[in-house]
Amino acid sequence: MVARIGDAIAAYAKTGQIEGGLETREPGKDFASFLRDSVQEAHEVMKGGEEMSMKAIAGKADLNDVIVAVNDAEVTLQTVVGLRDRMIQAYQEILRMPI
Repeated sequence: MVARIGDAIAAYAKTGQIEGGLETREPGKDFASFLRDSVQEAHEVMKGGEEMSMKAIAGKADLNDVIVAVNDAEVTLQTVVGLRDRMIQAYQEILRMPI
């Protein structure tokens, strides 16, 4: 019997044996949906940083708000690039596995 890891984690979390540190998600949410939602969220953060930069150029934004938005966008970009590199590394590792 093959079970989804997300369903197993959700079932274990419902037993009350896990305390804190684990974000609750709806059971059965697949990796593709998680990845799509994360990419959309990262895109919104990056767009927010660009919009805030444009407001700063026009003189319509507070400098502190601009710095926070640009810093958030930079951290998001670094995270996305790091995840991309790890996924490529994992894919290459899978390709090297003997059959």
